[in-house]
Amino acid sequence: MRLDLSPKIRQKLADKTPPVSENDIWECFANRTHGFLIDTREDHLTDPVTQWFISENDYGRRLKICFMHQADRVSIKTAYVPNADEERIYKRVALPR
Repeated sequence: MRLDLSPKIRQKLADKTPPVSENDIWECFANRTHGFLIDTREDHLTDPVTQWFISENDYGRRLKICFMHQADRVSIKTAYVPNADEERIYKRVALPR
């Protein structure tokens, strides 16, 4: 799998406090314990669909990763510290791997 981070997304992640690195994203994918959810909100519908999950990097920092899976790559849309509602939804809906 190849991660695709556009220059605009790289800058967006670098501007977060604290910044989110590509390595943080890789670690979250590797440490994931539950499945992906699909973002079904009308203003977030994409083709292919936007999926997301919440996981920890190797240092215990929890991140919500939003991405689109394409044939040969995963395009990252954003990554950030999830809010309480996102944590609650993910814990309630996402199935264990």
